[in-house]
Amino acid sequence: MRELILGGARSGKSRLAERLAAESGLEVVYIATSQPLDGEMNSRIRSHRDRRPVEWGLVEEPLALARVLEDQALPGRCLLVDCLTLWLTNLLMLDDEAHLDRECDALLAGLQTLPGRVILVSNETGLGVVPMGELTRRYVDTAGLLHQAVAERCERVVFTVAGLPMILKGDPL
Repeated sequence: MRELILGGARSGKSRLAERLAAESGLEVVYIATSQPLDGEMNSRIRSHRDRRPVEWGLVEEPLALARVLEDQALPGRCLLVDCLTLWLTNLLMLDDEAHLDRECDALLAGLQTLPGRVILVSNETGLGVVPMGELTRRYVDTAGLLHQAVAERCERVVFTVAGLPMILKGDPL
């Protein structure tokens, strides 16, 4: 089962993903893509850590997400990736288009063949005004295209607003 949970900042998407992983009854491995680059991000990371059950596994990987998914996926295991847009930001900041393309292609190619359950969390960035800067526009465009491609490969897609999940594709929660 592949699931994509989208939403804006503080929409409840991570809490929903964590709840679904906990309710799955499977061994859970949390895959964190963030990097503690400043005090605010450190605080967010700490909040996420404090919320997670201690028995969950943890892999912190800011770039090689497809490799980690392949290494960690097993029947009877749930992988929770939080989040795709932070991963995408990390890749964009490398300013290496070929590396970005390779990583995105690897993620999309491997996603459908992974055993077990995969829950992917990502920020929906395409609902606001068009950003003024070139890098920001590139980020929003790339995230939108990635979300479309991932959603196509997932059995369930959920959009979360104010802590409320709206099913866009697949079975109800």
